[in-house]
Amino acid sequence: MKIASRLPEVGTTIFTIMSKMALEHGAINLSQGFPDFPVDSKLVDLIHVRMQEGFNQYAPMPGAPALRQVIADVISKTYNRKTDPETEITVTAGGTEALFSVIAALVHAGDEVVVFDPAYDSYNPAIRLNGGVPVHINLTYPNFSIDWEVVKSKITSRTRMIMVNTPHNPSGAVLSADDLKTLQKLAVQHDLIVLSDEVYERIIFDDIRHESVLHYPELANRSIAVFSFGKTFHATGWKVGYAVAPPHLTTEIRKAHQFVTFSVNTPVQLALAEYMTVPAHYLNLGTFYQKKRDYFLAGIKGSSFEPMECHGSYFQSLSYAVIADLPDMQMAEELTKKHKVASVPVSAFYQDKTDNKLLRFCFAKQEKTLDQAIEILRKF
Repeated sequence: MKIASRLPEVGTTIFTIMSKMALEHGAINLSQGFPDFPVDSKLVDLIHVRMQEGFNQYAPMPGAPALRQVIADVISKTYNRKTDPETEITVTAGGTEALFSVIAALVHAGDEVVVFDPAYDSYNPAIRLNGGVPVHINLTYPNFSIDWEVVKSKITSRTRMIMVNTPHNPSGAVLSADDLKTLQKLAVQHDLIVLSDEVYERIIFDDIRHESVLHYPELANRSIAVFSFGKTFHATGWKVGYAVAPPHLTTEIRKAHQFVTFSVNTPVQLALAEYMTVPAHYLNLGTFYQKKRDYFLAGIKGSSFEPMECHGSYFQSLSYAVIADLPDMQMAEELTKKHKVASVPVSAFYQDKTDNKLLRFCFAKQEKTLDQAIEILRKF
């Protein structure tokens, strides 16, 4: 039977490729973005308790009421925005499902969606699978900032949505208040929806404020902000996130969400609801990861790798331009197979495969893991 693929050029993700390569060659895996340290035992115990209490059946489709209420309380304290847990918060199977459900609900056939590269690799396929047309704009190298004049030139009568990601994966760049104000102005002027991927909201450094769309009332009224418990609580394998949007957008998002996932596992939702009532469980995350970033950078100081500025996320991009003239995929393979440290070539995040000779390293690791990688990288 012949099947015409809707994503003919899409294969295994670069994260899976590099992690598999790391395993096969016994390399230290700093490629895929997951911590190698444990989840807080208090949170794990709370899940066990909820399971034993019998909370093992379907949760309500929008999410457990207790969890949505806690999320609303946290949003109020963090962004000074009152959010209705009944009509504006939807718990999803991770940030990726939230992004897909938003696009499925709000992007119509032929609608254009502006995407900034380098971008997380689910954006483009999600847009195309739902009939949309991705319009890719490369961020300005080397600081990975948005050239808003270019954005203005790309907006047409068919533009439906702009997707932003801050703190940014893979670069670690963050949007400024001026960026958000410009985005707000453009969104209002052209009647656009903004989909804001903010899964690393708590992982931001150097005393910089996370500029969420939720900080800006006019922007928030036409935006969807996506968050991830997996990133915040070192539990990426649980795949639990949430989307925050005004009621008229949430109504449509839930129509898609109920047929993509329906609901997210109940005991984890209830455990998170209780765990989040203690602000200390999430407020110090930026400090925690900044120490890891600084530890990694101090360790490789003196090598020929050149660090790019990183103000958020748990990824550090390093330039190897003075080390080798190899394409980044080839450099990543050589570093993994020959030198036993796995990274991700940043060209994989570009639709046009722009190659700035950058590799992305995940520093969400124990010090002993980082020490092993540092010892190798310092030899360059």
